[in-house]
Amino acid sequence: MADDDKEASESESDVDEEMETGEEEEGKRRERYVCDQSAYHMLHEAQTGAPCLSFDIIPDSLGAGRVDYPHTLYLVAGTQAEKSHQNNIVLTKQSNLHRTTKEPAKKDGGDSESDDSESDSDEDETKAPNMETVSIRHFGGVNRIRTTNVNSKQIAATWSDTGHVYLWDITRNMVQLDHPDPKTKHQKNVKPVYNFSGHQTEGFAMDWSRITPGKLATGDCKKFIHVWTPTEAGTWHVDQRPLAAHTKSVEDLQWSPTEDNVLASCSVDMTIKIWDCRAAPKKACMLSTKAHDADVNVIHWNHNEPFIVSGGDDGVLKVWDLRQFKDGESVAVFKFHTGPITSVEWCDTDATVFVSSGADDQITVWDLSVEKDSSTAAGREDPETPPQLLFIHKGQREIKETHWHPQIPGLLISTAADGMNIFKTISV
Repeated sequence: MADDDKEASESESDVDEEMETGEEEEGKRRERYVCDQSAYHMLHEAQTGAPCLSFDIIPDSLGAGRVDYPHTLYLVAGTQAEKSHQNNIVLTKQSNLHRTTKEPAKKDGGDSESDDSESDSDEDETKAPNMETVSIRHFGGVNRIRTTNVNSKQIAATWSDTGHVYLWDITRNMVQLDHPDPKTKHQKNVKPVYNFSGHQTEGFAMDWSRITPGKLATGDCKKFIHVWTPTEAGTWHVDQRPLAAHTKSVEDLQWSPTEDNVLASCSVDMTIKIWDCRAAPKKACMLSTKAHDADVNVIHWNHNEPFIVSGGDDGVLKVWDLRQFKDGESVAVFKFHTGPITSVEWCDTDATVFVSSGADDQITVWDLSVEKDSSTAAGREDPETPPQLLFIHKGQREIKETHWHPQIPGLLISTAADGMNIFKTISV
């Protein structure tokens, strides 16, 4: 991240507050957020029909480190419809995603305002985003969905609210996104390639290994974690002996990005645990610490440094150095969100940057490398705004997940009850 980008620091949507009057509405405050477009290089919205409160980014063959507009990206999401039989896995291709703020104009003295106006009008239609979708019928609401590539096949894992974990081969559906056909847009008879019902209750925790293709861990609301390993026959073996050191619901799981058998978990029991899956299940928990003063909802393992970031029902974000984890002390604590944390994720392209979202309908971007400016005049700092806070994004309702695109530096995608946002800020 360039220094001048970091100096852009935090930017927040403007807020217009209105007091509603009337017998029933008196005393209720309504906030209408007016987006400051200058704080974004790009900001787009997308709708998938029924709310998709979990999604994942599908890696593509368009290259890494993409910076040129327009952008194209592929997503897989799961719906949470009112009736179980109305749910779907939804694959989307978002394309023609242009900048939504103009690049600085070149001062060549040859253009007039009327020329600019005509040019803008001509470009409006050609710069409209495109979205193609393919849906696969899914029985039960999708609590969480994660995808990976196994032997050149794109596999999606779904946690159903019926208590089943399904694996789906979505390779062919990816091709259909590039060659849309109304006949294949809605698929009702696709069967999962694997179905595990051994959890006996629903869950949310799920993570694919980045080291061993096809290795999966799933955790349920009772407290149990099962480890899945791919077999030579192209299926999966699920260890029926669960990891069971937690005392309450397992909320999130993260495989180590550097060690094949090391797994991290967090729980409603307020702890984060580190496991060595080579050991017998009863002895596999190697480290444990009380991480928050409430449920620990989410964790994410830094892919470049030995750090884990966690978020809890207490609205607190904490950063843990695994070299000091046994001491039980985090290396950074941020209390800015005013509701439970719903998502955290480190940036792939900048090891000190992470994003978080909360039940307070805010997405925040943080940079641990930023220190307090000692030159700032005394008393002029905002004591409630940490200097590490780079950016605040608002405007969505009930935000559940936010992810960095691994191939487009700085691009964030978020999902909420009222749809998805795809955006790139001036800060990262």
